[in-house]
Amino acid sequence: MAICLTSPRTHSSPEFGKLRSTNITIRKLHLNLAFNSKLRFPYSISIPNVQSRKYSHFSESSSVKGGGVSPEAYQDDDDDGPQIGDSNFDKLKEWVNIVRPFIPGGSWWNLYNAEGKQDGSPTSANPVSLPYALARMWTLVADQRWVLCTAFAALAIAAVAEISIPSILAASIFAAHSGNRDVFQGNSKLLVFLCFTSGICSGLRSGCFAVANTVLVKRMRKTLYSILLDQDFSFFRTEAVGDLTSRLGTDCQRLSHTFGGNLHLIVRNLLQGTGAFIYLVTLSWPLALSTMVICSLLSVIFLFYGRYQKKAAKLSQDYTASANEVATETLSLIRAVRAYGTERQEVERFVQQLKNIALVGIRESAANGFWSMGFHSLYRFTQVLAVLLGGMSILTGHVSAELLTKYVFYCEWLIYAAWRVQDNLSSLLQSVGACEKIFLLMNLSSNDQLLSKGKKYGVKLSKLRGDIDFVNVSFHYPSQNMVPVLENMNFSIRANETTAIVGVSGSGKSTLINLLLRLYEQTDGQIFIDHFSHRELDIRWLRGKIGFVGQDPHLFNMDIKSNICYGCNRNIRQEDIEWAAKQAYAHNFISSLPNGYGTIINDNLLSRGQKQCIALARAILRDPEILVLDEATSALDAESEYYIKCFLQSFKIKTKRTVIVIAQRMSTVEAADNILVIDGGKIVEHGKHSDLLRKDGLYARLWRIQANAWA
Repeated sequence: MAICLTSPRTHSSPEFGKLRSTNITIRKLHLNLAFNSKLRFPYSISIPNVQSRKYSHFSESSSVKGGGVSPEAYQDDDDDGPQIGDSNFDKLKEWVNIVRPFIPGGSWWNLYNAEGKQDGSPTSANPVSLPYALARMWTLVADQRWVLCTAFAALAIAAVAEISIPSILAASIFAAHSGNRDVFQGNSKLLVFLCFTSGICSGLRSGCFAVANTVLVKRMRKTLYSILLDQDFSFFRTEAVGDLTSRLGTDCQRLSHTFGGNLHLIVRNLLQGTGAFIYLVTLSWPLALSTMVICSLLSVIFLFYGRYQKKAAKLSQDYTASANEVATETLSLIRAVRAYGTERQEVERFVQQLKNIALVGIRESAANGFWSMGFHSLYRFTQVLAVLLGGMSILTGHVSAELLTKYVFYCEWLIYAAWRVQDNLSSLLQSVGACEKIFLLMNLSSNDQLLSKGKKYGVKLSKLRGDIDFVNVSFHYPSQNMVPVLENMNFSIRANETTAIVGVSGSGKSTLINLLLRLYEQTDGQIFIDHFSHRELDIRWLRGKIGFVGQDPHLFNMDIKSNICYGCNRNIRQEDIEWAAKQAYAHNFISSLPNGYGTIINDNLLSRGQKQCIALARAILRDPEILVLDEATSALDAESEYYIKCFLQSFKIKTKRTVIVIAQRMSTVEAADNILVIDGGKIVEHGKHSDLLRKDGLYARLWRIQANAWA
């Protein structure tokens, strides 16, 4: 970009004066841009047709090189003009621009902007206040009243004993100095008693608060875990598992010193500070007021520091949870990481979260440094002030040396108590801010409160036949309101029949099962089971009547026997477990394991097909009225699948039950009584296998594709 200005040849014309003023303005603008460390000005400015050599530095030769601008290139040679290039003000301005962001309140201190977030946009819309957090924690330990009452009583006694020690200590020193043996001995005995009382009560106080704190953390974890398990299934689509486990572990542990540390120390130092101030007022109220001014200044400094520290702690905890999520995800998918050779990329992802934590920690540490600097400066100033004012009072005869000694003791005690209150309050704010997500999660409504139209219990049928009707059912995920998954689904599944659901991937097959199990609620329409709306049925009773086997079953970290028995409410014998395992074609490989049915399962011990067999044995053992198989045999070999299909056929005939099969293999659904073909969230075909082949629609096309693929 070039700015070209023309002017008359004569320098005395009015236009030339305007031009000269414009030149100076341009030079100043260019210089200001040059000193801005964040900007580059890669453009040259030239002014043609200007005869005076004073303006020759606006030629093309003065182009900015390397993104910088030399101030000397714009030096004004006019006697009456400002000497910009020689001015020390410009150098000062440059340093101010460099230092300005690091001054408290500057842009460097902004936590959210520093980490790429919008200014003033915390991660939660309604931050948790300290009184609310304390009240919520108090409800969890309120029944420990005897422990808490003992703790607070011991705290008060210890505080009174400790605050009395400086006065008696000063009196003892001056009694010994004056030779008053009786007063000295009496004060010495009293000091021993106070120290002994303080020690016992302090130990009792700490122990009781530690017990209350242990109970608090235990109940908080239990409450939070119960609330998480009661959430709607859609909740876990938006919340990362690693983040939630971090809240249960790290965040709850961070609150472990709330009652046992911060809270009771705040109360203790408040009592001691109040006692010290009362002593100061009785000794000399002018000196007491001067000390209170110092404490007030400390409180003002802490007001800003405490708010900043709470934000920093919350952000640091969020990044810690994100780092845990990255680590959990990477380690759980280590096979894919190794297969694609992305170890370095995963390390970089994890390190990025660690950098975020470190950057927040650096700012928090710097803020703590400013706070400590302010406190210690005022603290030492108070000591100097006490000595100067007290010394002048002694010289004028207003106070005695003993009185001044007591004043110095209590002055330091008051300042120290004020610092400890603010320090522990800062730690408490930091803990509450970091664990804010815990309190937000604990406020979530339990999913069970929304079930059965607000009733505590739904309907429990005396016998479930297994008739299922979908009437105008539509659904979209809560996080994707504009993307319908199912639209106006209408079909019936008759009791004691096998119904197969087929379709291309992503057509909505598994979503139907999620709605049947009430993992999600349909957006529109009704689902009836035995002519009862499934929303009217007791949710736990209904799920107890349905056996479900998914295509990628995740087994629990327990022995195989416990995994097969999982979810069964009746007494199970070993013979029943082995029978179910045999029917699921799992007994042979289970018996070959070192500990048989007592073998502890982990992700690497069993193949996907073996996991499917164990999950199928679990469903068979439940003896459900409705059996749902969602790609339950997709990982099995042909022989295993054949035997399982034969068993399921006899299993259905022996005890009347409804079977729903979702499969990609067309050979799996040939024998079904009815086949539903889904495409784009709608049923496009239904009927028996032979009828659908004659229709020559989507089902027939999928059949031919698979037949050709296996040919």
